Amino acid sequence: MINLDVPMVLAAGALPQYMTEAVALIVAGAVIAYICFRLKLVPIVGFLVAGVLIGPNALGLVKDQTLVHATAEIGVILLLFTIGIEFSLEKPARIQRLIFGGGILQVGLSIGLTALVLLMFGVDWKTGIFTGMLVALSSTAIVLKLLADKSETNSQPGQVGLGLLIFQDLAIVVMVLLVPVLAGTDGGGATGIGFALAKAVGIILLVLVVARRIMPKLLEAVAKTCSPELFLLSIVAICFGTAYLTSLAGVSLSLGAFLAGLMVSESSYSHHALSETLPLQILFSATFFVSVGMLLDVNYLINNLPIIFAAIAVVLTIKIITTGISVRALGYKAPVAAASALMLAQIGEFSFVLERAGREAGLFPMGMGTAGSQTFIATTVVLMVLTPLMMNVGSGLSAKIVRKRQIAGMPDSAAEMAEPLQLEDHVIVAGYGKAARWLVRVLAGSGIPYVITTLSPDSANEAENAGFPVVRGDATKPFLLNHVGIDNAKMLVIPDDDPSTAHRITAVARSLNPTMRIVVRTRYTSEVDGLAAAGADAVIAEELESVVQIFGDVLRDYRIPAEEIEAHEEMARKNGYSAFLDLNADTSIFKCETDQECLDTRTVKVRDDAPVAGKAIAALSLMNMGLTVKSVLRGSISFDPPPAELVLFPGDELVISGETNSFVRSAAFFRNANQTIATPAILPSPAQPASVDVENALAFKAETGIDTETRIDYSPKADATTCSHLDQIRPVYPSASGCEECLRSGDKWVHLRLCLSCGHVGCCDSSKNKHATAHFHKTDHAVMRSIEVFDDWAWCFVDNDYI
Repeated sequence: MINLDVPMVLAAGALPQYMTEAVALIVAGAVIAYICFRLKLVPIVGFLVAGVLIGPNALGLVKDQTLVHATAEIGVILLLFTIGIEFSLEKPARIQRLIFGGGILQVGLSIGLTALVLLMFGVDWKTGIFTGMLVALSSTAIVLKLLADKSETNSQPGQVGLGLLIFQDLAIVVMVLLVPVLAGTDGGGATGIGFALAKAVGIILLVLVVARRIMPKLLEAVAKTCSPELFLLSIVAICFGTAYLTSLAGVSLSLGAFLAGLMVSESSYSHHALSETLPLQILFSATFFVSVGMLLDVNYLINNLPIIFAAIAVVLTIKIITTGISVRALGYKAPVAAASALMLAQIGEFSFVLERAGREAGLFPMGMGTAGSQTFIATTVVLMVLTPLMMNVGSGLSAKIVRKRQIAGMPDSAAEMAEPLQLEDHVIVAGYGKAARWLVRVLAGSGIPYVITTLSPDSANEAENAGFPVVRGDATKPFLLNHVGIDNAKMLVIPDDDPSTAHRITAVARSLNPTMRIVVRTRYTSEVDGLAAAGADAVIAEELESVVQIFGDVLRDYRIPAEEIEAHEEMARKNGYSAFLDLNADTSIFKCETDQECLDTRTVKVRDDAPVAGKAIAALSLMNMGLTVKSVLRGSISFDPPPAELVLFPGDELVISGETNSFVRSAAFFRNANQTIATPAILPSPAQPASVDVENALAFKAETGIDTETRIDYSPKADATTCSHLDQIRPVYPSASGCEECLRSGDKWVHLRLCLSCGHVGCCDSSKNKHATAHFHKTDHAVMRSIEVFDDWAWCFVDNDYI
């Protein structure tokens, strides 16, 4: 029977009973999220604090616990559903050693050590194991959010943390099924545990079958209707329907939602599904974390501070020790182990789900009954709030260990990157997968200079053992690319990375060196346009044939004769690519002859909005920089040699010859005006001192303008201590030989200003365009200095004062 009272009450203007609680939840969440944003804290931390404040044990704004718990249940279902989508069943294959090696060790050690500590205090082993499972889990939501905000997901600690978190997310399937066994409500002993494990394996196998065979076809059929409403309803139905069906098999609703997300993750529409459900997930998961905060009894916290502090200390000790041992056991060095251990030192959101399941089955943390639950909640909330601080401490400790190793003369991956490599006209090979291995053999046999970058310790060791030059690091970071000499590089090849990583590497590399050729290999043709837009000159798809195309493209850019390239391609294809498949074959079969002209000639594409677009060759003054345009290819038309009055258009390919430093000086001419310029790493050239004479360094050259190769160090005046933005000042390289924007548009300027945060060169307020001031408003970089001859002052745009 339909209840007509609610709509009549609303129509009459009366306030429903649930509105106070609903408004308190939503308003508190919004206000706290804003405060956290201003304080640069993770919103999840704010939601926990908001729950503590508005809960029945503090201000008492929310009294209807049933409403809150029902909303929170929806929140945790949607939260774990989206985590499942983002998880992707492909991730374990990429970092399986971290997951199944480090993950098993970390979870097993955490459970065992926790149970051992509790056994010493007389707690039974079943409760000890249950408490150990709670302690073993870390917060996937908080850690991944913090890593994403700091752009450190692909760092070594980030990859280690991701691997361990993935195993923890998988382990929750078994843990939830073990709770009734440990509580004695679903069989007991070895039989009960065996049945729980068998059920877990069965559920996971069923999820794999549905994810690979059924879900992609189902979502494709729904997507073909082109109805966003139907797609959203279908996704929500899959989420809640799967959660309901798995609950009938004895699995919790929240775990069922996570499994539903895993099934959707294998569909090509997973990103679309995530974007559709994310707004709902944000709303309801905020309610979940607020409700967790409401569970905390502030009076209990205040009255039992010694117990809480002791629990926090024990949890931190167990998690740091077990995570550190697990990471070190995988061969990672102390800095990575320290950062990873503190990153994962909190207790995760899955533990709340597990604790609730245990409470309903009669299991309580530490065997303390309700007091144990309150101690667990207080400990978890405090550790979640402290997670950003612990991650910063971990990063600082990691850096300190690296510095000590450098002082002691010990080898370290970070120490190895202290000085940039001295390479010119070389190929940077980003990654060392199968295609990279084949490509490197061709480069080595041809005598072409190259360097490999990779984050994988195993791949780096393999390359080093083979005698190949390799640098360990993340190729999406400007520091790493500057270290391997991207300014002087002729080519960058990305043969093996996933599309998102390849896209980031391409965008950063293109901003650092607009004259370098970038070749990317990708599996899917759908990624070609996006990678080309990011700056790739050639995007080649799929397996061994793509490797042939890559090394053919490399050899062509080094001016190897066409007939010689064709001979190599034919040899590579011969007998089913046997020359590539046999990694022990002699590399001399790929040998090519190269000379200095090969190294000094580059093919550079004119990009949209680049300063050269729309200009005649004669107007570019490239000759003054030591460059010669030998030919221009426009579609099928070739200008060889090109007339001086030829106007260049986007898409033209220029064959240019010159020395490496000439290409470096001319970089600003070819950089896309809409492209974010990655800040160069602050590394002095070996040919110059770390600090330079300011007046000589900034002297305006008639031919080339400001020297963009010389680092600028600026020291504030002694009386400038009142400025609150001195921390923004750092050594920089000027980004262009004149006002960056004016060079692109062909305008003139009066005076020039240099941003002391990123090196941007802009025109002063006396100039008509005022690009320096515009740069401040766009970036909040407050401090800029004059780079006119004999000027030695800087100006803070916020404090309106000279520095």
